[in-house]
Amino acid sequence: MATKGFVALTAIGLALGAAVWAAKPPRTGGKVDETSISDRAPTFYKDVLPLVQEHCQTCHRPGQIGPFSLLDYQSARPWAKAIKSAVAARKMPPWLANPEYGHFNNDRSLNQAEIDTIVAWANSGAPAGDPTDAPPPVHWPEGGWTIKPDVTVDLPPYPVPATGVMEWERLAIPSPFKEDTWVTSVQILPGAPSVVHHLCFDFHNHKPTTPYNVYEWVEVPRDDAGVSKIHDGSVQAVEGTVHTRAVGSTGETRRQGRPDIGGGIEYCYLPGLTFEDYRPVHAGIFVPARSDMLLNIHYTTNGAAVMDRSRIGFTVAKVPPAKKFVHQTNGGEGDESPESPVGGQQQANEKLAIPPNDGNYLGPPTDITFKKDTELVSLRPHAHVRGKSVRYTLIYPDGREKVVLDVPHYDFNWQLTYRTSLKIPKGSRMQVQFTYDNSRSNKYNPDPSNWVYYGGQSWEEMGAPFLGFLMDRNAKEEDVLEER
Repeated sequence: MATKGFVALTAIGLALGAAVWAAKPPRTGGKVDETSISDRAPTFYKDVLPLVQEHCQTCHRPGQIGPFSLLDYQSARPWAKAIKSAVAARKMPPWLANPEYGHFNNDRSLNQAEIDTIVAWANSGAPAGDPTDAPPPVHWPEGGWTIKPDVTVDLPPYPVPATGVMEWERLAIPSPFKEDTWVTSVQILPGAPSVVHHLCFDFHNHKPTTPYNVYEWVEVPRDDAGVSKIHDGSVQAVEGTVHTRAVGSTGETRRQGRPDIGGGIEYCYLPGLTFEDYRPVHAGIFVPARSDMLLNIHYTTNGAAVMDRSRIGFTVAKVPPAKKFVHQTNGGEGDESPESPVGGQQQANEKLAIPPNDGNYLGPPTDITFKKDTELVSLRPHAHVRGKSVRYTLIYPDGREKVVLDVPHYDFNWQLTYRTSLKIPKGSRMQVQFTYDNSRSNKYNPDPSNWVYYGGQSWEEMGAPFLGFLMDRNAKEEDVLEER
């Protein structure tokens, strides 16, 4: 269901791509001469190409999700009217943050002068202009990468069936790092984006009990419509009937108990989110030697059997960076990263129960406390296809309130990271409020007649804040943990 919406969005030919951590492609020069445009018709080479290099080519190039290329005039010219309509309506490039709140370093939206340039170019017949006016081309990495990786990992090929409910599966593989390493960017390249609901992982020290190359998942009791019969606010049972299947095998085994593999959700591919780059803030992720990569993989069938061959790429630092990036994930209290400055996250997921045909349902708010002074550098809201809006409000110790992110029109197909720099004093709280649209006006809604509860499938719902922080590289764990 979520996948169908994603395919429909990209099929119209107006996708931007991953407007996430590293905001801009490697530009080699060229700017729009805005002062002279009013005296002449804009041309592709002089005025439009610099804009599409910066805002559009991330996705609109061969091998990416944009269904047409914007690398050259011959590819762009047939789409001039569609491009005009999309940018004039501010549908593209996709940037969902309300400009009245917050400041984001990776804002990919076009300003009014840039929109006017593209509209005027299309209205004047989309002229090519003089090719010698063109800026140098962007040198995109080969192989579909947006960031050229230093190290890559090929995940095992996964045959996704045409139909059926796929549960979240866990997989452990050795990390590619045989010595202590600072990772400075991560890109997950899905092999079959139309069926990848999410693909996430994190790093853990190896345990002898962790099996490699075995898929593992816990059975979820579901009704005929695929809806979980358990409404306790969880997406995966901590114990029950555990299914296992060796990589490359079709045979399954079952046992009662708890899974042997943890499921990482710190580094993710989600629709619209393909990479995270910590280099602009001089930061990285420390990966101990011979760690494991614990993957959390979720496929959504779409009516066609496909083979997914996903890859993960990393850039690594030759010299340790000045700062360490720390995640605060969406677990319950006590489930955050041990280095996180967040002292606790409270969210009554078990109370999420969206009535049929309710177009403006307020979900249970997430309340986050800060036990240390910290610098917030990223926010990544996550909901499913009924997600309508989300707002992050910071409440200072003196009672002052500040909206740091407002997304009035959340879109599952573009799950963006919003990069900022905000100093948060100890004792502050963050309240995150999602709203949901379970009405017929939501074009992605699979069935407005159903009650909707918290769950891991796209036809179920969730609301997760996903914050990211910076701390000094040499800070010790006891320096950030709350004194007891």
